[in-house]
Order: sequence, then C-alpha cells, then structure tokens
Amino acid sequence: MSNLTTTTKHYNTQPTLPLGDIEEKATSKRSFVPTFKTYDNQQIHMIFDLQEFIPVDHVSRVIDEMIEAIPDEQLFAYYTGGGRSSYHPKMMLKVILYGYSQKVYSCRGIEKLLQENIPAMWLAAMQQPDFRTINDFRGVREGLHG
Repeated sequence: MSNLTTTTKHYNTQPTLPLGDIEEKATSKRSFVPTFKTYDNQQIHMIFDLQEFIPVDHVSRVIDEMIEAIPDEQLFAYYTGGGRSSYHPKMMLKVILYGYSQKVYSCRGIEKLLQENIPAMWLAAMQQPDFRTINDFRGVREGLHG
C-alpha cells in the first residue's frame, strides 16, 4: 500500500538506512562549539569544613582520635609558661604522626604537607608551623626521652 502520488515504485517500507552515513552527514551540517564547566582559579572560595573532604576510614581520623585521648596535663608538663603563645602540643603531635604515616620524616617535608595536603591541614586546623618549629618540638621531646 502506497500512495502513488507521493512515493515512487521502488518505495520500501522497511528501514534499511545506513546509520553511519546519516550520522556523518548530520554532524557535518552543524559545527559544535566546545562547552566547558566554569573555571576561575582566581575566584574566592570558602571551605566550611575540611573534614568533609576526608574519608571516614582515613588514617588522619585515627591519629586525631588517638592524640585527643591523651590527657592535656601530660602534654603541658613540658611547658613552663610565659613568652609567646605556642602551638598546641596535640596539634603538633597530630601533624608529626601524620607525616610519619605518609613516610615523610623531614621537618621541611612535614611543613610542605601542611601547605598541600588536606588531611594535614585539617589536623593542624589550618595552622602552619614552619620547619624550625616542628624541629624544635620534635627535638625537645626526643631529647628528653632518648
């Protein structure tokens, strides 16, 4: 059944179109403009909670719980008081232990972790002691017990 006014005598009702040829013709008729997600690394971003970027089973969370279990009095025994404010000893311990867990043993390497590694930033609460401070903290404690 075909309408002879609109179809030819070779009209076929079965679709046997070569799809490869159609796709090539369709894409060649239009030119596509590339689209990208917005990207501006100069824009100010506010990070509310670094903890959201750290998996639940990450080693930094274990270190955090372990150091928080140490009584403050035990850590404060090394401090005489007075002078400039010190970094909290729990924060320093967390940062140093996290560095060790990442096979980073040098003070400069730990300092770099604090600048570039999200779990280290979280453990330090975004504080960034320099390598000398890390070395002094580590040296005094190792010297007393070593």
